[in-house]
Amino acid sequence: MITRRHVLQTATCAAAALTAPLAFALGNPSYPSRSVKWVVPYAPGGATDVLSRLICQRLSDRLGQTFIVENKPGAGSNIGTQAVINSAPDGYTLLLTSTANAINASFDPALPYDFAKGIAPVAGVARIPLVLVVNNDLPVSNVADFIAYAKANPGKMSIASSGIGTSLHLSGELFKSMAGVQFTHVPYRGSAPGLTDVMSGQIQGMFDNVTSSFELVRAGKLRALGVTTRERSDILPDVPPIADSLPGYETSSFYGVGAPYDTPREIVDLLNREIDAALSDAGIKARIAELGAIPLHGNAGEFGGMLTAETERWRKVVSLSGIKKE
Repeated sequence: MITRRHVLQTATCAAAALTAPLAFALGNPSYPSRSVKWVVPYAPGGATDVLSRLICQRLSDRLGQTFIVENKPGAGSNIGTQAVINSAPDGYTLLLTSTANAINASFDPALPYDFAKGIAPVAGVARIPLVLVVNNDLPVSNVADFIAYAKANPGKMSIASSGIGTSLHLSGELFKSMAGVQFTHVPYRGSAPGLTDVMSGQIQGMFDNVTSSFELVRAGKLRALGVTTRERSDILPDVPPIADSLPGYETSSFYGVGAPYDTPREIVDLLNREIDAALSDAGIKARIAELGAIPLHGNAGEFGGMLTAETERWRKVVSLSGIKKE
């Protein structure tokens, strides 16, 4: 006699038989067996949260456990980064890595950790171009005009940034050095107040992530002179690269995922495959494009190589600027 209990047991076994091959195919049949914490070392809101929640939802759906975004802001991303470095290397605490990690390695002489030895690269997520924007009343229409105007008005121009030692600040410092111009750096607590003062004319310009400024450019509230990447940005297709007028100039912001250094290789590889697949999902690709970002595909080793290259790139800019965190 077939009872309801037999039917349920048979259904449970069938489900296990279907899911077990997937788990083994993914490389680790026991991971994850509980929720995973994804640490964002910034305050809630903006591209960091959008990107993190997109990927975490995909991972939750695919791996059957909740990936929880936890914001741990402070000290230029150092608080959240150190919290992950000090966590157990078991795959249950991940870090949204960023340009700040590459910069802080040389910018902050009192850094309480060695990022390269404390975090294992897992996967890239996205790269975001920066854009040089200026007040609409500034009598310039392109990067060459801007350089000429700055040279004709030495020390009379001010450029905003989201804080000392950020990619926005150091992109300006690199520009100053390569173009041979001078302007005053005015740091703000984030991009928004800096952009507000550029629009009002209190500040003449700003290097900013396209994510937070492209709508102001499209609305005609700011004038965009050039993007910092070698290629044009799809979200600002009419804005040429700064390198067209200043050969060799290139910067950008990036985001990726890291884990405590000794996290097992099979867990790193599993997460890398799933994150890389997520970046190919049509819905996620569309949302990333809406932010003006570019997906970063590749295996963990390739992302590690990029982290090394970015750390060296920003070390040179920090050295060139002569700026150190006090």
